[in-house]
Amino acid sequence: MRFSKSNDVLGTVNRGNAAESSLCTLCRADCQGKCETWLSGMVGRKLLYPRDFGTVTAGANNTTHVGVSYNSLRIQGYAYGANGLSNGMTNDPDDCIFPNVSLETEFGNEVKTKIRMPLMTGALGSTFIAAKYWDSFAIGGSLVGIPVVIGENVVGVDRESEIKPGDTRKGKITSAPELERRIDTYLRYHDGYGAIIVQLNVEDTRNGVAEFVVDKYGEKCIIELKWGQGAKDIGGEIQVTSLDYALFLKDRGYVVDPDPRLPEVQEAFKEGAIKSFARHSRLGGTNLDSVDQVRADFMDSVEYLRGIGFKRITLKTGSYGMEELAMAIKFSTDAKLDLLTIDGSGGGTGMSPWNMMQSWGVPSINLHSKAYEYASILAAKGDKVVDMSFAGGFALEDHIFKALALGAPFTKLVCMGRGIMIPGYLGANIEGVLHPDRKEKLCGNWDKLPKTVSELGSSAEEIFASYFDVQKKVGKDEMKNIPYGAIAFYTMADKLSCGLQQLMAGARKFSLDQITRNEIFSGNRETAKETGIPHVSDVKDDVAKKILNS
Repeated sequence: MRFSKSNDVLGTVNRGNAAESSLCTLCRADCQGKCETWLSGMVGRKLLYPRDFGTVTAGANNTTHVGVSYNSLRIQGYAYGANGLSNGMTNDPDDCIFPNVSLETEFGNEVKTKIRMPLMTGALGSTFIAAKYWDSFAIGGSLVGIPVVIGENVVGVDRESEIKPGDTRKGKITSAPELERRIDTYLRYHDGYGAIIVQLNVEDTRNGVAEFVVDKYGEKCIIELKWGQGAKDIGGEIQVTSLDYALFLKDRGYVVDPDPRLPEVQEAFKEGAIKSFARHSRLGGTNLDSVDQVRADFMDSVEYLRGIGFKRITLKTGSYGMEELAMAIKFSTDAKLDLLTIDGSGGGTGMSPWNMMQSWGVPSINLHSKAYEYASILAAKGDKVVDMSFAGGFALEDHIFKALALGAPFTKLVCMGRGIMIPGYLGANIEGVLHPDRKEKLCGNWDKLPKTVSELGSSAEEIFASYFDVQKKVGKDEMKNIPYGAIAFYTMADKLSCGLQQLMAGARKFSLDQITRNEIFSGNRETAKETGIPHVSDVKDDVAKKILNS
């Protein structure tokens, strides 16, 4: 692992067991702290450095690399050179400073989507935690200028949505208030950077979500086809504790387990033996028997979506094996998609079977290493390879750098799920205490500020390091409409941005397009074998010996 549950240097601690990402394996919305991601939602870039400056010295403890993971990759630094400076800057030391590193980039085929930093959210769909904290996630992502993804089933689980029965998808949805709320919330602060992406699964396709979105929002939204995710290899799930709601979902066409229509199940629920129901989505591609059929079906879907008006189309795939990975990259490239998100095992979830999440699929670093290899094969044939985003267990700035370098030049951004949700919880809890009248609406979980927060201050202006940065962006009068969760999101993103700028400056790369696989090396031989990234002792060893023998 990267480190034990506590990090004395930063003064952070994990409430539960630490995952490879540095997050707790079980992240709670009511958590009172204080893992690195949680604390960075308040103090921001200050958390890049050891605590208690002037009374301490600090030394790294991550000197031994065991096993194959992103934590077994290390980042290169160089003693000379400067690459990627822009806007008339030169290699003068006054220009070659880390704040001058540009994190702006873009993705897409014919229509480019600009982003302010190489980050996007994971798909936040029908899980209730996504709905509860959506304002924080969406407004935070919009202010930062990154893509935010609305996940699957949002319309289907919305009791206020209206869906006509029948087979015709166009015009089937007559009302989708929750989906509209999510899109409108993001677009309110959208300034040309980032995008709102709406994901489709089997039920969404049947219900006509794509048709509804394009008719109402046109080119403002990106549509995303979904093959899977890293947390599980079945459809999405939520848990409901109401028999009435379970029956509603069953009537909507979902798989509900146990079946709420059965008399014995209803009796068990009445007596308390059954306390909840799990709603599941269907598997896709069950009527396809060969690679050729998958390709034909995929191309038909893309052609249909373009035909109804979508200019930007993306694909999300999960941690399947090498055949599915190759299909995703090849088909997305041939279809001229705008982005392919590849989610490896080790990522997070709102509700996936735990042992499935532990045991299934290809770990992120293996999957992403093969993605680079397969993309290189297509590039060598002259293909314009689809832009890619890597996902699966990322939370920190060095994760972003390593993922971009491992997949360079094909990887344009990194997808984070749980990591960027944490500031939303934190901000909502703080706002609910400071403004009790908002607590219920915000889903705040605290009655008073814990010491981990109160030691930083007693007002939003004191607590959030980026409060006035957000105020400068939206205006003082508009701050009343910005949830504290969005301010925390912005603050954490500022920490990630600053940390990434520093890593890039040390590698002498002042723009993202300058990052290559030469900027990382493997901490052990096994990682070198699996990733194709040379071992630390082998990188430029031949050049070193030429210097010595010159």
